[in-house]
Amino acid sequence: QVQLVESGGGTVQPGGSLRLSCLASGFTTGYYVIAWFRQAPGKEREGVSCIINSDDSTYYLDSVKGRFTISRDNNGHMVYLQMNNLKPEDTAVYYCAIKFTYWTAGFPPDYTMDSWGKGTLVTVSP
Repeated sequence: QVQLVESGGGTVQPGGSLRLSCLASGFTTGYYVIAWFRQAPGKEREGVSCIINSDDSTYYLDSVKGRFTISRDNNGHMVYLQMNNLKPEDTAVYYCAIKFTYWTAGFPPDYTMDSWGKGTLVTVSP
């Protein structure tokens, strides 16, 4: 059974940094894409960043480009989201999700993801 567990959330001041981690287990090999989504109170969930294991291609939401960096370890079961220069509008619950497919480009729609973590809360406040 595939499981995703996020960690690393917390409260920081604007301009601060956090690194989120997503530990994926219950699978071994194959093609997949791992993505970070977020949902702020009263807002729809949105894709933040994703990484494709076949070629390590990465994609970002426009508002986080240049501030967030997604990466993975060599076996691909740990994915990180380094978040720098955080802004109050980054406040949200951040979720890790995985889609098992040969994904070629772009951001996968959230409703197509196969498994989700429970999320970790990021609060950016003075």
